Amino acid sequence: MTAGPVPPVAAFGQPRITAGFNWHHRLDLQAHNTVHPPLAMLDLGQLIQLADAIVLRGRGGAGFPFARKLVAVADSAQERALSPVVVVNGTEGEPAAWKDKVLLTRAPHLILDGAELAAETLAAAEIVVAVADDGVGEASMTAALAERVLPVPARLVRVPHRFISGEGGALVRGINGETPIPPGIKVRASDTGVGGRPTLLSNAETFAQLGLAARIGPYEYNSTGLRDEPGTVLLTITGSTPTPIVVECPTGTSLEEVLWHCSAPIGPAILIGGFHGMWMTAEQARGAVISRDQLARRGVSLGAGVIAPLGEGTCPLGEAARVVDYLAKESAGQCGPCRLGLPDLARRMSELVTGTGSVAAVRAAANGVRGRGACYHPDGTAGFAISAADAFAADVAAHSRGGSCGRPVRGVLPIPGALSDGSAKLAVDWTRCEGHGLCAHVAPDLISLDGNGFPAFADAPVPVRLEAAARRAVSMCPGLALRLSEPQGAASPS
Repeated sequence: MTAGPVPPVAAFGQPRITAGFNWHHRLDLQAHNTVHPPLAMLDLGQLIQLADAIVLRGRGGAGFPFARKLVAVADSAQERALSPVVVVNGTEGEPAAWKDKVLLTRAPHLILDGAELAAETLAAAEIVVAVADDGVGEASMTAALAERVLPVPARLVRVPHRFISGEGGALVRGINGETPIPPGIKVRASDTGVGGRPTLLSNAETFAQLGLAARIGPYEYNSTGLRDEPGTVLLTITGSTPTPIVVECPTGTSLEEVLWHCSAPIGPAILIGGFHGMWMTAEQARGAVISRDQLARRGVSLGAGVIAPLGEGTCPLGEAARVVDYLAKESAGQCGPCRLGLPDLARRMSELVTGTGSVAAVRAAANGVRGRGACYHPDGTAGFAISAADAFAADVAAHSRGGSCGRPVRGVLPIPGALSDGSAKLAVDWTRCEGHGLCAHVAPDLISLDGNGFPAFADAPVPVRLEAAARRAVSMCPGLALRLSEPQGAASPS
């Protein structure tokens, strides 16, 4: 079996998690055992001590200390006299992220090493490996489960490839056979998870890092990277890169050096942490290093390890508005902030692009959803929008003055289905337009009127949810001046 459709991989310094990738497309069990030293089994106390010694934190976004998860699950299992469940979250619903899918596809046994360690020390009832239904990594992990004998039963579960499917509560629901959306109330998986059992849930890279550390020991693991944040991390570098690339680098590596080696020009700003992340301007990024703690001091979170510089030549506000519109559509729609608040936030971002809105309106819409949702999705989306409005203040001013910054929206940030869904763009034949203004009344979320009464709208793909309104506006234009056309030079999503 060869590696599937995943990006290329590069390593800064000696590769660890990605060791053997230069020689093997996929590390089957024999190749895995040749590349990596023998795996030492540990008892629960030793495993907790190891996780503490290497300062292992979750690599899926929140960065929660893994040792504390182990303790919480072990205590809950003992109190309730139930065998726990170990869940590997390999869903990676973040459109810009690839690192976990690279591991699923190319190094599945390193993930299973960590899961096996946790399951054996916790006396778990089973191991569940959750993957998305996009097919990436599934065949490789299925083969890996067949290639080895694990100490407890193991199964693979497929969930829809959606942004929210990998949220902890949503994933547990999906594994339990329910709709994979957040439960609406805060339920700790360590208390009640899969099948009602205490559940240790962490993402694929976290388990791979644990498996690596158990093989090489804490001293060797901590010999690279920062003293208080040792080891290496996996990053997905996308955006202005010629193609997405997954990078393994020691913590403390210069952010600018990583981007330079990936041929990723920074441009006006860099998105750190993915679509629930924050923007850093080029000035703010100067001197930054790859470190959760040090990036947090600069006001951003490394999150799921996504780094996406915009580069030059695309409209920053248009790119950000596309993401907010996508996130609004990806919500579970089960609470007011998601059902009503996020579409409103998407409209306010679109108004910034057309030059008819204001940062104050974006902030008001964002603050209207913050802290009120059934999960973190509204908060993450609101944070992204406010960060974009702040980082692109000069572009906001340019759009406000002239309705545009003069750059097209090239689709640098990967939105699923961006070319098959929502790819149509509005255009005006100005020789026919007489400024009736009917289009703005028919599609107010897309079209506004400028100071002279003529239509103004973003040079960006029409969101799927607004296509019907756009077509009505086109059909009702008295001068037959409005039309839908395919975007020119749009970049293919990663």
